[in-house]
Amino acid sequence: MPAEKLSFEDFEPGRRFALGPKPVLTEEIIEFASEFDPQPMHLDEAAGRASILGGLAASGWHTSAMLMRMMADSYVLDALCEGAPGIDLMEWRKPVLAGDTLQGHSTVLEARPMRSRPGMGIVKFRHAVENQRGELVCLSENSVMIRMRPTQEDANVSSEPSA
Repeated sequence: MPAEKLSFEDFEPGRRFALGPKPVLTEEIIEFASEFDPQPMHLDEAAGRASILGGLAASGWHTSAMLMRMMADSYVLDALCEGAPGIDLMEWRKPVLAGDTLQGHSTVLEARPMRSRPGMGIVKFRHAVENQRGELVCLSENSVMIRMRPTQEDANVSSEPSA
């Protein structure tokens, strides 16, 4: 029997979720950049070395996508998530280079029931991602809509026969 999914009530302020590790591969940097951010420093090692980034570097958008994957693997896919209304903060603090390994954590900053959507809460997270040297490479904050646990009253309503 599958484990019960995390609900809004499981996301108390201060709770932390580990992220990663996620190796950053040359091929993935080039593939992502070719499709979405085809600047030379994301496509070519020599161009990356000649830039202020110091080597073949992942696009900031690629870094954000890797963060999303680490979040999905850590807790999003195990929770009753219903989407996010947006991103409040996205900072790319240092270049993410080919060969780096990313890891970090997501911390619950606040959680509150949504007035506009009964049975749903909104949880604000701060995500911090570091490279293998412990350098902060990405800092992000966003809110996620997460369903609440069904109450006994909800269970009674759903089990009543309809007319």
